[in-house]
Amino acid sequence: MAETADIVIVGAGIVGCSIAYHLAIQGAPRVVVVEQDLICSGSTGKSAGGIRQQFATEVNIQLSVESFKMFHRMRDELGVDPEFRQVGYLFMATTPAELALFQRQAEVQQRYGIPVQIVSPDDMRRLVPYVRLNDIIGGVYCPTDGYAAPYEVTMGYAVASRRLGVTIHERRPVTRILRERDRVAGIETPQGPIHAPIVVNAAGAEGGIVGTMAGVEVPVKPYRRQLFVTRPLPEFSAEPPLTIDYHRNWYFRGEMGGCLFSGPKDEESTFNTNVDWEHVAESVAKAVARVPLLEKAEISRGWAGSYDISPDNNAILGAVPELSGFYVATGHSGHGFMHGPATGKLMAELILTGKPSIDISPFGLDRFRTGRSVREPMTMHEA
Repeated sequence: MAETADIVIVGAGIVGCSIAYHLAIQGAPRVVVVEQDLICSGSTGKSAGGIRQQFATEVNIQLSVESFKMFHRMRDELGVDPEFRQVGYLFMATTPAELALFQRQAEVQQRYGIPVQIVSPDDMRRLVPYVRLNDIIGGVYCPTDGYAAPYEVTMGYAVASRRLGVTIHERRPVTRILRERDRVAGIETPQGPIHAPIVVNAAGAEGGIVGTMAGVEVPVKPYRRQLFVTRPLPEFSAEPPLTIDYHRNWYFRGEMGGCLFSGPKDEESTFNTNVDWEHVAESVAKAVARVPLLEKAEISRGWAGSYDISPDNNAILGAVPELSGFYVATGHSGHGFMHGPATGKLMAELILTGKPSIDISPFGLDRFRTGRSVREPMTMHEA
């Protein structure tokens, strides 16, 4: 007999699993998730897990505030420890224009009750005494930001979803989105079709490909970003805030007593997630320029993941007007993990009631056709 479902979700990263869970707790019947590999094997599992409230656009701030609440109640709600370490986030400014941006957005964030504060180089020296600050003129700091464990959080949603009746198929790639004229009709897979009146594209870096399968242009491209971790360093025994050199699009944080720091982000779109060990010296030189003590550090490991980047560095969330029953939740541009909890809740509300509790219409797919897109300047691809 042909497989059927009420809702099929493509992708089992943080966004797909969060949507599945929130659909289930809101009473949706027969929810199925299909994943081409394993749960949390894509971008989510390779992220650095950053969680922050410091955004410039209000809808991103709202997503962060809502997700923060959800991270804090995961122990009780999902029975999982998200390992949320609130070490703080520090953005460093090199130019007056950057500092002015931080000051403007801090005023907006403070209206939402976020405890951000503009800091001087002397303040930063107390927070990260080993960072070279000779060209830094100021910054912004939020002590409640931090990072969590992407795998544990995603598996928490997956396990809870299954407990509520959701079916998750691993190693079952989608080969085609089924359509009946202007309405979605399900998916095709190597193991056979699954017929459903609603399909959600939560495929992350492959969101553009899944869109193409449905005959819908979803402007999401994958970009590789590499990360490296050093062996323990005495200076990192007291964990520093996640510190971002905004001008150079570079960041670091603590990791098991060592330093995790960002490597290069490819300029050209690619699905390549191999570490470029031949050019690791260039990444180390960039790190040493800001944190000189890393010159004596030994790299213990490195990995790379794909960011699902949209044209304006904002997620693409909502229904697709030209294909009834087809929804998109991708293109998070490095913010998928930190906004995944709220995204799942809001997408479930949108699918089931048409009225999400936070207005996510600014993230609709049609913004790129109508010229209504607004770029998010606080995008560092650190998640």
